[in-house]
Amino acid sequence: MIGVAIIGAGIGREHLAGYRALAARFAVRRLVDLDIGRAVEIAGGDSDIRIGADIAEALADPAIDLVDICLPPHLHVPIALQALQAGKHVILEKPIAPSLADCDLLAAAEAASGRRLFPVFQYRYGPGTAALDALIAEGLVGKPQVAALETHWNRGASYYAVPWRGTWAGERGGAVLGHAIHNHDLLCRYFGAPAGVSAQVATRINPIETEDCAAILIRFETGALATSSVTLGAAGDKTRLRLVFEHLTATSGDLPYAPADGAWSFTARDPADQPSVDAVLAGLPKPRSGFAGYLEAIADALDGAPGREVTLTCGRRSIELVTAVYAAARDAREVALPLPPDAEFYHGWLPGEMPETGAAGLAENDPR
Repeated sequence: MIGVAIIGAGIGREHLAGYRALAARFAVRRLVDLDIGRAVEIAGGDSDIRIGADIAEALADPAIDLVDICLPPHLHVPIALQALQAGKHVILEKPIAPSLADCDLLAAAEAASGRRLFPVFQYRYGPGTAALDALIAEGLVGKPQVAALETHWNRGASYYAVPWRGTWAGERGGAVLGHAIHNHDLLCRYFGAPAGVSAQVATRINPIETEDCAAILIRFETGALATSSVTLGAAGDKTRLRLVFEHLTATSGDLPYAPADGAWSFTARDPADQPSVDAVLAGLPKPRSGFAGYLEAIADALDGAPGREVTLTCGRRSIELVTAVYAAARDAREVALPLPPDAEFYHGWLPGEMPETGAAGLAENDPR
């Protein structure tokens, strides 16, 4: 049984539902939030969950094995470092860090602690991606060729009423960092490492500091190409991926927060191969989705069966891609990847601020 402390009761509500779906493997023992009333409401009368506002107290609890950090982005790195130093495994909501320098700081802390840090990319888990994985394992997919992504959501004044949202200081980025990052992680899972990025970003929908629209072109080491269209000004919330491989095209449904749960289609380029594709799909069990699937993979990894969990390497790659998007948009050029430690944006992309380490914010233990 893995003892858990959830730090932050906003998105922490969704995490708690995932843990409850895996009650034989996880025990949520603490829920930390400055808003005690909100935390009590989310706990739903569960007397086994201790409610409090003190992060340090949770980190010192020997019954806690795993600290799940669901805080505003500017607190992710400092609290993750504290948790690793306290000897805890860490789940870290996206974005894991505001710079590649901070990602490497987290990697060094993870290695020194002997514990694991797991970035949150729950979109990876569900029937659609499980089906694509099975088709890849059967050799029916082939090399990646071209992809088209849509992150078309609707965000307005009520969303940005939270003071830290829409600001560079609080959110560290806009739609590219906070919304499309999940789709980009899914894309890289199947298309591999990006080799170059071109992009344009704009603030067209809301009176905020950060971008709420983007058009991105990604070139991969394999030679594959992908486009990513991002807006927070759509009529509704829809997420869609179309992945074109050598032998097969995979198209997701349009569920915004769980694309792997939607109705995917898998079409063989050669119609003669379609019966083989359909035969694989017909025999698949239904996997756990979303946070439950994500947490199940973590439990497996901590129990000695790694392979399906999201690693810190994946989280770093997501931040490298974000860094390249902002650099490409700012300089109107393609940015080559990987970025070296002496790259201009290695220490951050924030306008007018280049954080050197994750030490900033240690005194701001605000679990909201």
